[in-house]
Amino acid sequence: MSERRQLRPGVEHGRWWPLYQLQGAIAADINRVYTDAHVTGFKQSWVMELLTLHEHGPMTLTELADAVDRTHSAISQKVAAMRDAGFVVTTPGPDARSKRVELTEKTRGIMGLLAAEWRATEAAIAELEAEIPYPLTLVVSDLEHALRRESFYDRIRRRLAQDPDGTAHGIGDAVGGFGAVGAPVRGKGQARLDQLKAGEERPHLIEGAE
Repeated sequence: MSERRQLRPGVEHGRWWPLYQLQGAIAADINRVYTDAHVTGFKQSWVMELLTLHEHGPMTLTELADAVDRTHSAISQKVAAMRDAGFVVTTPGPDARSKRVELTEKTRGIMGLLAAEWRATEAAIAELEAEIPYPLTLVVSDLEHALRRESFYDRIRRRLAQDPDGTAHGIGDAVGGFGAVGAPVRGKGQARLDQLKAGEERPHLIEGAE
């Protein structure tokens, strides 16, 4: 048996690995709801697209991608999977290069369940966030704020410029516009955390949640 290659610290499990595991666990729990309802071959990651098609009617791949803010490639793969599972059908679009996506009768029969699950999931997320001192929606807001200051691409390039393995492949060119790299960025999530540390009352609902 060949020796396992020794990886540098942090390679096998990245810093955000627990987040990926958490997302997977939540997705699995949502999928269990459909298993309980005897909806076979279904994935919870399809719900947004199916609800969008139910609301707007048949759409081309491009229209659907725009409506749910996904790339054409990602939507094409997802639609192919939903079609193979029997939840949508595709027909030629208005021109030879396009496809139109439509719900099947099988899917129309469970649209009430999909809408109810969506509402229940959003309510459960709001409830969960109210139980923790720093809701994930505020974490995301702070991350977006920081990335507007310096993109993730630029952050990676900056680090690669300091790594011999990166510079060896010509990725060591300087990337401008960093500003005061490493300085803390105080978004609204940080302000909320300051309130919590000061002992102010924690709100029970997510900002903007109905």
